[in-house]
Amino acid sequence: MSCIGSLRGRWAAPLGYREVLRIGLPLLAGMISTTIMQFTDRLFLSHYSLEAIAASAPAVMASLTLQMTFHGICSYSSVLAAQYIGARALNRVGPAVWQGVWCALFCSLLLLGACFMAEPLFDFVGHEEDVRILEVRYFITLTSGASLALLGAALSSYFFGRGLTKPVMWANMAAALVNIALDYMLIFGEFGAPELGILGAGLATAAGWLTTLIILAVLIFRRENDAVYHVLRGWRPERDLFLRLVRFGLPGGMQFFVEFTGMTWFMFELGSLGKIPMAASNIVFAINNFTFMPMLGLSMAAATMVGQAMGRQCPLEAETAALHALHLAFFYMFCTAALIVFFAGDLMDVFRRASSQAAEGDFDKVRATGIVLLYYVALYSLVDAANLIFFGALRGAGDTVMMMKIIVVCVFLFLFVPFSILHMGGWISLHRLWLVFTAYVFILAACVTLRFRSRKWHKIKVIEAVRVVN
Repeated sequence: MSCIGSLRGRWAAPLGYREVLRIGLPLLAGMISTTIMQFTDRLFLSHYSLEAIAASAPAVMASLTLQMTFHGICSYSSVLAAQYIGARALNRVGPAVWQGVWCALFCSLLLLGACFMAEPLFDFVGHEEDVRILEVRYFITLTSGASLALLGAALSSYFFGRGLTKPVMWANMAAALVNIALDYMLIFGEFGAPELGILGAGLATAAGWLTTLIILAVLIFRRENDAVYHVLRGWRPERDLFLRLVRFGLPGGMQFFVEFTGMTWFMFELGSLGKIPMAASNIVFAINNFTFMPMLGLSMAAATMVGQAMGRQCPLEAETAALHALHLAFFYMFCTAALIVFFAGDLMDVFRRASSQAAEGDFDKVRATGIVLLYYVALYSLVDAANLIFFGALRGAGDTVMMMKIIVVCVFLFLFVPFSILHMGGWISLHRLWLVFTAYVFILAACVTLRFRSRKWHKIKVIEAVRVVN
């Protein structure tokens, strides 16, 4: 009975499970929609050709390495907005969101310039020629359309900061529907559309980002919102506020850059082993997204709740909110890990290609390899909850510089160094690569947990002293 009573207390307490789920469930549902978009891309591409599914993950990871670097900066406006909400400076929410918009526009120019590096990058990687051509095509399509995603992330800050996450959920769900429909039409050339293969998958993703952006803009830029939050009149760039966004957001962006660089190298090394290991790994990462992406929603919820509590200058409340989010994340990760272990074969069979072009013998090899790799995913998912929740919480508190340092050290020592040793020694193998990656996730979880428990982040100040507006 004492255990049940404790759970009831944690459920109903301020910043308890109920509050975490009120903010986090819509975000979780929205991230599931995003996951479905990515899953559908890879599912349809696996039905299209072995080369297309083999090329998808390296191109996505290379593009995301750039996108997430800028996303980390632009989306930090959500933390600024959350802390202004906590400080009851409601008129500062709009200007905070607008600094993210201006940052997104500037970063979009850099992304367009990055498209010119596609050919040299994938020439350097040295994958098989038919795969390399598709990698270049997919990378350019995703990267050139990523400005839509950055602008959407900046506008989402308005709702994240306020803890009103349902509008973002509905926008993401609408984007998923658009993406799925266009994926089918443009990849396979159905309903009179041209058959574009992997290029069609990229265009469908960009259309999904555009859908989210339009919906959020329509919901935000209204007179009633401007009257309270200054979402229209606060459009001007503010030097001090913009520099504050960059000061706290840039380390987060660099954190994403370093981590995704490590992940991209991981995918490139897998690609050097051939189409079968690469295709199996790509499918496994698509399945892994169903554990990772929803928890990213809870991570955003933790950042919002911690940000609001820190705006109220109540760091102990922030700590309580983060721990409650962690409990829920562990429960979800445990359940999904169990499902992966018991239904690994069935999950791989979802990607079995049904067309006459399918090489059944090749897929049987992909399936057998993928089943074993899913066990790695189930193992590291159990601790990845700590990474996601504590990173979100510390981001909400403004502890982004230390998070960047932790990521840099862990990626260098526990990904780059082992990969380099394996590569130079000629010891590269599928399971050695996956063992290194799994160990990295465990070590990173230990480091970020120690940082959270140190409570040094309690003293960080993100926003300026503000005037309360009733």
